[in-house]
Amino acid sequence: MDLIQKMNEVVEYVEKNLTDNIDIEALSRIAGCSAHEFSHIFSFMAGMSVSEYIRRRRLSQAVFDIQNGNEGIIDISLKYCYPKPHEFTRAFKELHKRDACRSS
Repeated sequence: MDLIQKMNEVVEYVEKNLTDNIDIEALSRIAGCSAHEFSHIFSFMAGMSVSEYIRRRRLSQAVFDIQNGNEGIIDISLKYCYPKPHEFTRAFKELHKRDACRSS
């Protein structure tokens, strides 16, 4: 199996587990390399760290949930692994402020 296929499997795993704790070790096992190697390969291929990718995906999915669901902000923050609502709010504002600046 080639590296691209393994990285696609990693992304699929992340997508299926956005509401769970995602362990870098588990991702590196899927990719078939050490956690250190995986982190470098992922960063090179994605242009960001794996933790940043996971954070952005969680926050993007949270936007969808806020717009289309009946859950409150606190419930959504907990759902996407932000145990403290103020941490979720800060991360949310930081990401979307940055995205708004890029689109200007």
